[in-house]
Amino acid sequence: MSGPFPLRRRTLLGGAAALALGAPQFARAQDNKRIVVGTWGGDYSRLLAKNIEKPFLEPKGWDVVKDEANDPPRRAKMLAEKTLRRGTSDVQGLSAANMYEANEQGLLEQLDYSKIPLAKNLMPMMKYPYGIGQIYSGKVILYNPKLLSTPPTSFAETFDPKMGSKLGIIDIQYQYTLVAAGMAGGGSPSNIEPGKALLLACKKAGARIYPSNEAFAQAMKTEEIAIGIMWKARAVQWQNAGIPIETAAAKEGVPMYISGFAMPKNAPDKPGAYAYLNAMLEPAAQEAFAVDMGYNPTVTNANVPADVQKRIGFTPEEQKRLVDLDYGYLAKNDVAFQEWWNKSFKG
Repeated sequence: MSGPFPLRRRTLLGGAAALALGAPQFARAQDNKRIVVGTWGGDYSRLLAKNIEKPFLEPKGWDVVKDEANDPPRRAKMLAEKTLRRGTSDVQGLSAANMYEANEQGLLEQLDYSKIPLAKNLMPMMKYPYGIGQIYSGKVILYNPKLLSTPPTSFAETFDPKMGSKLGIIDIQYQYTLVAAGMAGGGSPSNIEPGKALLLACKKAGARIYPSNEAFAQAMKTEEIAIGIMWKARAVQWQNAGIPIETAAAKEGVPMYISGFAMPKNAPDKPGAYAYLNAMLEPAAQEAFAVDMGYNPTVTNANVPADVQKRIGFTPEEQKRLVDLDYGYLAKNDVAFQEWWNKSFKG
């Protein structure tokens, strides 16, 4: 990916080739104050460069090298490198759920927060022993006000079988759908069981299942469906694209999506990793991500423009309803959840 300054940013070779280059590659990287960042590609990688690397790391002499891939192959690569004295990345961009799993596999450094001065401004729930939340959003109700006479206020209303074919459900969001339906049925992020009967009743009543976020958005756009659940940040992007939706924070609570960064135990340049983790918490970097991506800052001293905050954020009352997921519960039961979803719900 060329990016805004291609002479300074290079995408690393993956897999065996990167491992074969090993020590010489990263000896040079350390000499040149180079930070190797494992991250998704596309706009997110571009915005990391624009909002963090160029303004806060380049002026201090750091050169950021991107290892761009989706997170499953990056986590697999970390696992393959576990026994190496030096791995091939200094920091890894992961969701909070995947940070948890990587830590359970013994792959992540336990952070010394004294080396991250700006962490003093982190929201407490974004501060993990093994990683840091960089941006977050919440799973909210999306609805078309033209097609629903009464605006929904709860997951219980959303997953009411009376919605029939007006309800859209996203296949790849099965974990969060189970969590939200569980909360609708009186459960919690640590107990999704009450949601299963609700989902089966919705399916029987005609709820539509879509394979992807994009397919769901298209169905909302064409008014094939009128209601569903999705990240508020994604809803803002869809609103910007002209899709006729409004959002509501559910009374039962707002399950959070957190994306952030962690440091592999065998990171070749740990000072560089700490420099990156600190730079991403700069208020200006956090404010820019809010404007560019629609995700909320994880630091308390960011000043997001009022018009942006109104669209992407949560009121003080809604913030009290933000809930982090029980990552241990989800990881332990994910195989069983997938089996139920595929065989009992979709089948």
